[in-house]
Amino acid sequence: MVDTLVTASEAHAASHPLEAPGIARARRGRPRSDLVHRRILDATRTLLAESGFSRLRLEHVAARAGVGKATIYRRWGSKEALCEELLADLAAPHIAVPDIGDTRAEMLACVVNPLEAITQTEFGPVIRALMSQIAGNPTLGDPFRATVVHARREEIARVIARGIARGDLRPDADPEVATELLAGPVYYRLVFGGELTPAFAERVVEAVLQGYAVSPGRRPTRRRPG
Repeated sequence: MVDTLVTASEAHAASHPLEAPGIARARRGRPRSDLVHRRILDATRTLLAESGFSRLRLEHVAARAGVGKATIYRRWGSKEALCEELLADLAAPHIAVPDIGDTRAEMLACVVNPLEAITQTEFGPVIRALMSQIAGNPTLGDPFRATVVHARREEIARVIARGIARGDLRPDADPEVATELLAGPVYYRLVFGGELTPAFAERVVEAVLQGYAVSPGRRPTRRRPG
């Protein structure tokens, strides 16, 4: 599970979606065990990229991390629980969309965040290794949807709400559907193929704005600073 502290302010929660109270987790163990915790997660990431989920064994993770098996079992009861925390840890930096006063740019960030996480960070090889398990194994898939997917939905809902408040988006714009329309195409291409490029992200946003903008004459455009 996600290894985070419950936050005390909404501002911090908005900047750190996976630390929001509804999905926060109490930090396990003592502070001096953090380095061991990190080594275990790093070893899991490496082994998943090398061999995939089906061949992953906690004893192999322990050997790669240089710890005893008992150290792992004290923290995670299964390899699914370990992999879910790894996914949440890698996804967390790529969820928040700051309020910059520009609806179109914020909607673009909703697409670019998962796109860059998949193509430019260690999240990519891990999500590829676990995609089939997320779809078919509820022991891994349900916690992933309750943490990472839920956090992304909440963040995109805030983007849509801000766009409505600015008068850029229609009042009936559906924030739940917006998650599928903005982030969904990235994962579709991850599974079924297709380039994940900045140009693709721009096309997704333009398509969504066709339905979500107040009117063709009032579609939000990229604002220039100053």
